[in-house]
Amino acid sequence: MMCAAHAGGRVLLIDHARAPGEKIRISGGGRCNFTNLHTDPQAFICGNPHFAKSALASYTQWDFIDLVDRRGIAWHEKTLGQLFCDHSAKDIIAMLRGMLQQNGVELCLQTSASDFAKTSDGFEFNMIADGRTRRVRADRLVIATGGKSIPKMGATGFAYDLAAQFGLPVTPTRAGLVPFTFPEGRFADLAGLATNVRITAGEQSFDEALLFTHRGLSGPAVLQASSYWQESTPVSINLTPGTDLYTLLREQRGQSGRRKLTTELGMHLPARLVAYLTEDLGLSGNIADQSDKRLRALCDGLSGWSLIPGGTEGYRTAEVTLGGVDTDALQAKTLETKTVPGLFFIGEAVDVTGWLGGYNFQWAWSSAMAAARALAI
Repeated sequence: MMCAAHAGGRVLLIDHARAPGEKIRISGGGRCNFTNLHTDPQAFICGNPHFAKSALASYTQWDFIDLVDRRGIAWHEKTLGQLFCDHSAKDIIAMLRGMLQQNGVELCLQTSASDFAKTSDGFEFNMIADGRTRRVRADRLVIATGGKSIPKMGATGFAYDLAAQFGLPVTPTRAGLVPFTFPEGRFADLAGLATNVRITAGEQSFDEALLFTHRGLSGPAVLQASSYWQESTPVSINLTPGTDLYTLLREQRGQSGRRKLTTELGMHLPARLVAYLTEDLGLSGNIADQSDKRLRALCDGLSGWSLIPGGTEGYRTAEVTLGGVDTDALQAKTLETKTVPGLFFIGEAVDVTGWLGGYNFQWAWSSAMAAARALAI
């Protein structure tokens, strides 16, 4: 919608869904986390870490905020620069639909496309709606069909299949920004409990909330880490980030040595979590019973709790798809393919994945505008 509204000329927009912008509608708890104040190329995962720089610089978060402001959509900032609509995500959809109408874009819903072919002057494909098929010709073609995340909303690997048809490389895809799962209901007793942590996967760390669930671990910190996690490898969780727990426990040993160790830890961690860790970490006795060596080992265990997830919940609940159309096949300034003139891939279909918190929407707006400006020439 963003690209079509700015492309100029005669534009046909095809969507197989019943309504446009369904992922916008459900995002941010229905309020749409439409961008992030701290958008920066470092917040994106890509085979080429420099690829997203051009599009993000040519259409920034400030540009989209200005667009939202001019359309009279009220918004607010939550944590970590995340911007949400005050009222509803539907305000963003209405804005985009209004722009389509204003610019004369023909929007065809519940319509599919197939049998694409390159011609001497553009492209041809079949457009199927209401059981009828017609052959369509287009000078240029933009693929903005996203990834495989949330298939119940109609998400498919359409973009990857089309890229392969035209001989374009596609990097391996997997679920991103997705909860971890663990076997045998490992954290069932802690389900619903949230606590602030620092979680590390690979070489990337995030300081946000972790949520225990019946299936495993979720919450913003876990979703962020999942994009950097590799199967069968551990994640490290610091349950006491920003706290010098060792020093605090030594001080309490001198002041209130007869207090139970679990009672003291309950001052710094949720009581249910302390009870859960009692056996694993040997949390017994009074503080006075703990030597410096024992306290150090205990604090190291709490600041470096190592867990190996059994897997993730997969595309079913993933917010994004990692991987996609290889950026080596695309022009960074325009998102046009290098080998098939007139063919563009934008948004989540491309191997560019942002952090949680509005970054992926900003990539959608920025990549859309990069293509639109090229189309409008």
